[in-house]
Amino acid sequence: MNGTLIQFFHWYTEGGGKLYGQIKDAAPYLSDLGITSVWFPPAYKAAGGGYSVGYDAYDLFDLGEFDQKGTVPTKYGTKDQYLEAVKALKDKGIRVMVDIVLNHKAGGDELEKFQVVKVDENNRNKTISDVFEIQSYTKFNFPGRGKTYSDFIWDFTCFSGVDYAEGQPSGIYRIITDYDNNGWEQMIGSEKGNYDYLMYNDIEHRNPFVREELNHWGKWYYDLLDFDGVRLDAVKHINFDFYKEWLQLLRSNSGKNIFAVGEYWAPGQLGLLQDYISATEGSMSLFDSSLQHNFHIASNSGSTYDLRRIFDETLTVADPEHSVPVVDNHDTQPLQALEAPVEEWFKPIAYALILLRENGYPCIFYPDLFGAHYTDKGKDGNDHEIFLNKVDGIEELIKARKENAYGAQRDYFEDANCLGWVREGDGTHKGCAVVLSNKDAYTKPMEMGIQYAGQTFFDRLGRFADKVNIDENGWGNFPVPAGNVSVWIPE
Repeated sequence: MNGTLIQFFHWYTEGGGKLYGQIKDAAPYLSDLGITSVWFPPAYKAAGGGYSVGYDAYDLFDLGEFDQKGTVPTKYGTKDQYLEAVKALKDKGIRVMVDIVLNHKAGGDELEKFQVVKVDENNRNKTISDVFEIQSYTKFNFPGRGKTYSDFIWDFTCFSGVDYAEGQPSGIYRIITDYDNNGWEQMIGSEKGNYDYLMYNDIEHRNPFVREELNHWGKWYYDLLDFDGVRLDAVKHINFDFYKEWLQLLRSNSGKNIFAVGEYWAPGQLGLLQDYISATEGSMSLFDSSLQHNFHIASNSGSTYDLRRIFDETLTVADPEHSVPVVDNHDTQPLQALEAPVEEWFKPIAYALILLRENGYPCIFYPDLFGAHYTDKGKDGNDHEIFLNKVDGIEELIKARKENAYGAQRDYFEDANCLGWVREGDGTHKGCAVVLSNKDAYTKPMEMGIQYAGQTFFDRLGRFADKVNIDENGWGNFPVPAGNVSVWIPE
């Protein structure tokens, strides 16, 4: 069956320990729909305690088990509820993907003194001070957990930089240790000079004791959960050698070819994504940030956008085996720092483009299947109420991927405002014909194949009541409404 992933959370997911129960209850529905893998949010205790999305990681070994940061459960629930949700998915044959945050730690327990230099925030290779001493919260001894599962104590030698110095103005401070070699770790790109430092206490992956601890944690986490995949946070800011080693050991220790997808957000910079995949020797896939950005632009451009350009400079075309295309995610949704949402009218078109074609391993975003409502401050400092509606036809699009998106693909991309393609089907599955428009209503002639001669097709999305008849040569005239998508399948 075609693989389909869902990100089962968003930045404003309701707290109070409810999410794991929702996942558990949704397992039968997801299975029937055709979802084959569920991406969980970061499951460990974060600096924000019960209110944190999880990316301000504090204690990787606390999965909602210990009283730390003012709470036992995380925002999403307790360790036991987490394990129950995982079991419910696995019982339905759905794979489990965990979110891995190994770029930084936050919420240190004690202040330490150490030597630093301050660097230019826009060019982190440029030092703007002499060496001097600061105090920062770089000691992590996890008083609520103690030595359960690990007795490793994190201190300033485990980090390459911080953004907090007691009594000092905010900024980025590079830590002077035996591991820093008078600079940051090597990155693929040159953004901000060197974008090793992102936030909080930046983990020093050149420290062999740190690498050993993170390898130990990966094995511990796998042994506990038996997960099938990992989503790797902020890989743009992590040296490629680290994850190449970490994934190799994880796969070796588990005896499983664990799927990995990295977050390297670089819209319009396909070369950087390809360079990172090459540097990690193909050990992970990446989210196709360029395709997501194309969707964002197309949805805001209306009929002036040339749909024939939708896959320009995208990983999904350049390297489909390592591409995970998305329509939106927790970083691109409204009111987030990387806000680049796809407008509602265009989302059925975008989902057809990632779900019903042969390239990539598509990921559904939780609000697009279930809807979402939240309020937060915008860039103007004012509160904004956001309603994200369930995407029109999303269930049938996912089911069409499960049941019809198979076999040889023929493209009909000759029109700037109307794209079409057919999937011929295979020995087990009947195929489909897909037509989409960002302007007027169209009817597109397409060849389904001689094997469909004389058959009748209907629109799975219910846009049309009339049927399409396939002629003796295997051709049909497939209509689509204005600014919409239709998916035609055999009766």
